Amino acid sequence: MINFEKGTYGYDKNFLKKNIIEIVELKDKDSNASVLLAPGYQGRVMTSTAGGDKGLSFGWINYKLIESGRILEHINPVGGEERFWLGPEGGPFSIYFEQGSEQIFDNWQVPAVLDTEPFEIIRQDSESVTFTKNSCLTNASGAEFSIGIERTVKLLHADSLSAIFHLNFSSPDIKLVAYQSENKITNTGTGEWTKEKGLLSVWMLSMFNPSPATTVFLPYNTAGSGTVVNDDYFGKVPSERLIIDSGTVFFKIDGKFRSKIGLPEERATEMCGSYDSQKNILTLIWCSLPKEKKEYLNSKWGDQDNPYLGDVINAYNDGPVEDGSIMGPFYEIETSSPAAGLKPGESLTHTQRVVHIQGDEKNLAKLTYKLFKIDLQKIKSVFQ
Repeated sequence: MINFEKGTYGYDKNFLKKNIIEIVELKDKDSNASVLLAPGYQGRVMTSTAGGDKGLSFGWINYKLIESGRILEHINPVGGEERFWLGPEGGPFSIYFEQGSEQIFDNWQVPAVLDTEPFEIIRQDSESVTFTKNSCLTNASGAEFSIGIERTVKLLHADSLSAIFHLNFSSPDIKLVAYQSENKITNTGTGEWTKEKGLLSVWMLSMFNPSPATTVFLPYNTAGSGTVVNDDYFGKVPSERLIIDSGTVFFKIDGKFRSKIGLPEERATEMCGSYDSQKNILTLIWCSLPKEKKEYLNSKWGDQDNPYLGDVINAYNDGPVEDGSIMGPFYEIETSSPAAGLKPGESLTHTQRVVHIQGDEKNLAKLTYKLFKIDLQKIKSVFQ
């Protein structure tokens, strides 16, 4: 194997191969864009690059855990820049706690289908791959779910992005990698999934590498009512790390302070992002939002006033826990589907797009303003 510098896509590809992790690589034949997936890790995107094997690797990978070969008790956080999960995590309809158990960490368990079981490849070519998995789950209220999962990940070319967003992404002054995932869940049982017994939702989580120069920005609907941002998942986020200003929530990302925020249904918009001004990386996350009002599952642990008043978009900044240990550091941007009230044979699909763009600040600023009407200099300097 060619030796690549740590932090490059080639390094991560070699690392996974050396640790006998099956990988699927999607490659854009017209550029150096590549996406690396792992069927054994639920078909998750482990990482991607806009610059070939020597280019930057955008996903966070837990080298220590993968190298150890260990299977941990509660969760196996191997990393990956886009993974498939299901909600809700907490509350009366949680699928991460057994019925009657107190919702504390000692009792928390990620279902095997989302943690240790592989997904099967049913279709594959050079630019797309489709995974499937069937499973049965029971929630904290005792309701049972027979579920079919289908996940398709495909590369998006610059011309496709240009058509989707009505902007020119084909400039020679920028490098990019983009992909879309379609994540479908189907009720494969004989009974209807009802609100009274609890529902499921598709939950996509993207893990990236933090830096002192990274800011997550979440545009919000100024015409919506109620709370703009929920900021008390792990205790209230300090004001020097969270700013709400002129239709945008800014969240400081440095991997040094464990905190999480979320935008509820009335405030969420379909696209958000992050900017690393140190490495000039603009990351965009787009997700499919329904045109009509829907209910979203509340994933907070313990008692809840309303299990169907959850967030649509979340962002997480990793940091030390009480004993000083840290899992990463990494940061996450997360998107969720509405609660899926499905009759037997019915399906729900949640679509997400991930785009990483590298270039000089001037060109990135033009794209950012056209997409969000936000000044990139403001994103860069808001926490300075």
